[in-house]
Amino acid sequence: MMGLHPLAAALAVLIVLTALAAARHKHPIRAGLASVLSGIGALGAVNLLAPFTGVSLALNGLSWAFSVLLGIPGVICLLLLRVLFG
Repeated sequence: MMGLHPLAAALAVLIVLTALAAARHKHPIRAGLASVLSGIGALGAVNLLAPFTGVSLALNGLSWAFSVLLGIPGVICLLLLRVLFG
């Protein structure tokens, strides 16, 4: 029997943690949606400002997952990884 891929398991844990964090708010749907939209907006802003800053992020499934599930902190994490590891 094949086990679950580690990346899929990590994404599942992130989904559960994000849902738990949103559930603590008075309006959980609004809080979750705000986090998703801010993460997508931050990812877009980073790539729009890439000609000026010299730092861009690839638009692939992993970067979308980080920005959607973690919001702005996820994009900041991706930026730090990009700057540190080139």
